Amino acid sequence: MRKIGTVLALAISALPGAFAQAEALTDKDDKPAMLKQPASTEAPPTVDPSRFGEKPADEAFGAYQRGLYLTALHLALPRAEKGDAAAQTLAAEIYARGLGVPINQTEAARWYEKAAEQGVTEAQFRYGAMLLQGRYVPRDKAKAEKLMKAAAEAGNRMAQFNYGQLMMMDHPGETGLDKAFPWFMKAAEARLPDGEYAVSQIYANGTLKIPRDDKRAREYLERAAKQGYDTAQLDLATWYIEGRGGPRDYKVGFRWMHRAAVSGNVAAQARLARLYRDGIGTDGDSIEAAAWYIVARRAGLSAHDLDSFMDGLAEDQIKRAMERANRLR
Repeated sequence: MRKIGTVLALAISALPGAFAQAEALTDKDDKPAMLKQPASTEAPPTVDPSRFGEKPADEAFGAYQRGLYLTALHLALPRAEKGDAAAQTLAAEIYARGLGVPINQTEAARWYEKAAEQGVTEAQFRYGAMLLQGRYVPRDKAKAEKLMKAAAEAGNRMAQFNYGQLMMMDHPGETGLDKAFPWFMKAAEARLPDGEYAVSQIYANGTLKIPRDDKRAREYLERAAKQGYDTAQLDLATWYIEGRGGPRDYKVGFRWMHRAAVSGNVAAQARLARLYRDGIGTDGDSIEAAAWYIVARRAGLSAHDLDSFMDGLAEDQIKRAMERANRLR
């Protein structure tokens, strides 16, 4: 199991953690992304109207919900210029996601800043993230931390998680974990998988103030795993197999390992190969074991014991495993 400092430490340049679970602020190649007008053929992003402030931007928000993004922007901008916080947040959202227009993070930041100044929680979180990143606006950690805390206190679960990470960065060691824990717990209780996993790791290792509690750690691991958090699925599988934090159950452990492997977790793919090899939680199957290790190895993982296992297979077994691995992609 990875330590929390390794798993959750905030890398300002990349902003991982909750941002990996949240909708991306840019596409992965930073290329302009256009959607069809007047409406996309796909359903618009599911959005809680409250994220735009106390009062949605009326006609503009309605157009946004119907996928009429360019129309929504045209309706929102005049009101945004007049200081309407909801319209400012909506405009920022459209520019940030490239909905109907090319992605423009600089323009998104301008509108997020204005809405953040008016206390819109979503804008505080988003603009705070941009200030931490320092890519589209000058980096300002102090201001970012202030905004992130305000959004966290207002109940934004991603802000709660990331403010906890900031506490870890500001206070290295177990002191930082103790300061971060209440914020991770708030995020966890709001069902953010990152927060649930963070809580599980703190309980799994303990701190100066928080006793190690494997039972509670396993409970939060399971909560995150059920939401599709693959690292939690990997850890939970291992805990079931080892009997840590509760009863040992090889079959349940195998199922969680398989689920993590199918989702693309490379470490889980290698561990699943070992479970098939050794017949733990499932019937032993050399072909399936080899196939999963081939998948993991293609992703860059290598393990001496599994290499030795592969060396012991016959040529026809290797061929069948390769064919199976190709289907597992």
